[in-house]
Amino acid sequence: MNTHEKECCAEYKQRIRDLNDQFRKYRVGGYFCITDGIVALGHPTYLNIIKAVAEFDDFTDDNDPHKEHDFGVINIQGQNIFWKIDYYNNNQQYASPDPSDPDVTIRYLTIMLAAEY
Repeated sequence: MNTHEKECCAEYKQRIRDLNDQFRKYRVGGYFCITDGIVALGHPTYLNIIKAVAEFDDFTDDNDPHKEHDFGVINIQGQNIFWKIDYYNNNQQYASPDPSDPDVTIRYLTIMLAAEY
């Protein structure tokens, strides 16, 4: 990969990362999906989970190998909780043709107990 390709790739990943952070922090650009296990923890805990996901910034090469800020693990009340952002097209039937373009992408943030995975 030449320098120009690396710069383009870096800019592309940065746009995706920025959109994912905006979605996670401000709930703009997609939908939240929570599992039955999260619901069973109760409303106050659910609110703490949403806040923890929004504030998550512990991205490493292990949990963010593609540098998109699209996955994380948090621990609330002794429960490991996974969150994951996926990218769909505007019809919500297939993968997005370009996750860096909010005009053709709908994001889904799924929050689940690790045990539900």
